[in-house]
Amino acid sequence: MRKVSVAKTAGFCFGVDRAVKIVEELLDRGEPVCTLGPIIHNPQMIDGLSRRGAVVVDSPGEAPAGAAVVIRSHGVAKCVYDELEALGAKVVDATCPFVKKIHQIASGHSAGGKLVLIAGDPDHPEVQGIAGHCSGPYFVVRSREELAELAEKHPDFCAKPCILVSQTTFSTVKWKKCVETAKKLYTNLEIFDTICSATEKRQEEAVQLARESDIMVVIGGKNSSNTAKLYDICGAYCRAVYVESADELSKYSFPRSAKIGVTAGASTPACIIKEVQETMSEFITNEEMSFGEMLDQSFKSTYNGKKETGVVVGYTPTEVQVDIGTKHTGYVPLHELTDDPNAKVEDLVKIGDQIDLLVVRVNDVEGTVILSKKRLDAIAGLKKVEEAAESGEILEGTVVEVVKGGVIVSTNGVRVFVPASQASLSRIEDLNVLLKNNVSFKILEYKELPRGRKRAIGSIKAVLKEQRKELEEKFWETVEIGKTYTGAVKSLTQYGAFVDLGGIDGMVHISELSWNRIKHPSEVVNVGDVVEVYVKDIDREKKKISLGYKKSEDNPWEILKKDYPAGTVTKAKIVSLTTFGAFAQIIPGIDGLIHISQISNERVNKVSDVLEVGQEVDVKITEIDFDKKRVSLSIRALSEPAAEEASDEE
Repeated sequence: MRKVSVAKTAGFCFGVDRAVKIVEELLDRGEPVCTLGPIIHNPQMIDGLSRRGAVVVDSPGEAPAGAAVVIRSHGVAKCVYDELEALGAKVVDATCPFVKKIHQIASGHSAGGKLVLIAGDPDHPEVQGIAGHCSGPYFVVRSREELAELAEKHPDFCAKPCILVSQTTFSTVKWKKCVETAKKLYTNLEIFDTICSATEKRQEEAVQLARESDIMVVIGGKNSSNTAKLYDICGAYCRAVYVESADELSKYSFPRSAKIGVTAGASTPACIIKEVQETMSEFITNEEMSFGEMLDQSFKSTYNGKKETGVVVGYTPTEVQVDIGTKHTGYVPLHELTDDPNAKVEDLVKIGDQIDLLVVRVNDVEGTVILSKKRLDAIAGLKKVEEAAESGEILEGTVVEVVKGGVIVSTNGVRVFVPASQASLSRIEDLNVLLKNNVSFKILEYKELPRGRKRAIGSIKAVLKEQRKELEEKFWETVEIGKTYTGAVKSLTQYGAFVDLGGIDGMVHISELSWNRIKHPSEVVNVGDVVEVYVKDIDREKKKISLGYKKSEDNPWEILKKDYPAGTVTKAKIVSLTTFGAFAQIIPGIDGLIHISQISNERVNKVSDVLEVGQEVDVKITEIDFDKKRVSLSIRALSEPAAEEASDEE
């Protein structure tokens, strides 16, 4: 049984509805009315207003004497307003406020000496009206190609001050392409997105409904620009039917199982939409299959490339059996169900599930048909990839294969080649580390090759760069001296370690890695280590961050002050000898001097006669100068009490 879904945004937009109501109110008051051009692109509505007395004229001079002249929602050029004023006509301006705004933008910037670029149909009255408010040069372009052609013909335009506006009902997809091209070509450009939000919403809903439907019924006048655009948009996703009224539906066939979507242009009255909906509903209610139709249904066939909906009736570890409503037994091999060689059928489908499939091969002799979910997904996936190439949308996928020069990413059944140079922010020696990873990427290039093949080239790096830029911007907004971060050591140099703080790198100078003297950062940290650092200094102009790693509580001078006050007796290790004494390490990072006079009670002529490097000795800390970072030690002081005691006994 057919299912009919009507778009919520179908029908009159604000501007058209307002214009029609203005005419109806004038007629209700009994005033003579004429409209400059048809008030709406709908013959039934025009006929109805005409029967009530509204006259359609093509120019101000044709207006009947004493009649109110209604300017329709499309608006008119400034010269038309001037002509109406000269004729002394009673003017009722029903120009859509959104269109009026474009007139003001074009008029103001054109008077200021700027070139005006208008994206739209040059034959459409709205575009002609916008152009008529430009006092200086203007150009109308239908597409990004015409925009590029204009720049090629007039290269001097590229540096001139200019603006870009659009017809309110211009295709949003074409507009995005025009904006992208204009930004590249015109260096002194200001862009005004003047597509009516109602138009954009109507087009978006039409796309969504078309994707879910087998047939789209598009209602509207054959000379309606926005309805024609809806028809083109819907036709890209499914079969589309263009009708002005319910009477035309009988010319078309609607399969019994079809999902039907209904949308309508901005000039289509609600009564006509309702009539179409009711007519479709009557088709459904009154349909009864004849014996011949039922017989045909029982022998319903299929063919290669046809889209079918199958119901899962059974499965094995290698394939799924489906019923597609024909005399054939349908099979979906596992490799046509998924790209994952390790996937289990029972995890992917259940008995009774409905699956959209593509017919791969029909065998009428054996009564079997081979179907593919993967290939159908790939068709939709190719469309998505193609759109992403134009819009710059970020796609998600899985790295499924490493090939010569790069990797293959699978997204919605489509294989996208990512060159090694685009696989990461920095060069990866072994691309196998990316296998089975889920990645985000952009499409750099999408083109059709001979024999119907298509090629897509992607970039993971482009997304990572954008993400890194966002992280960097966020970092600079919040960073402050003293703030601590946890980061990974990214690289080592002779003078320090670079730490990735998440979006930006900071450097820990070698002197900030340890309180002890070190010859190379690798004595403290290694690449890949996760460390906690703090911000010591910020240079926002040069975008540089200086980091500290060593902690104040690990400062050996603080430890000395706390645990080794003057008078303390401790063990020390001789680290060097001089002519005037020996230096001994008390704790790592602090050496004290044992002056030659403090080595022994007896006279010492040569330090090396008594001490040697590496020897451990007991010393007494006799003096600490924290300002000059000096410590005095004595071995002799430890033997003096004993010497004094011996002297007393004598």
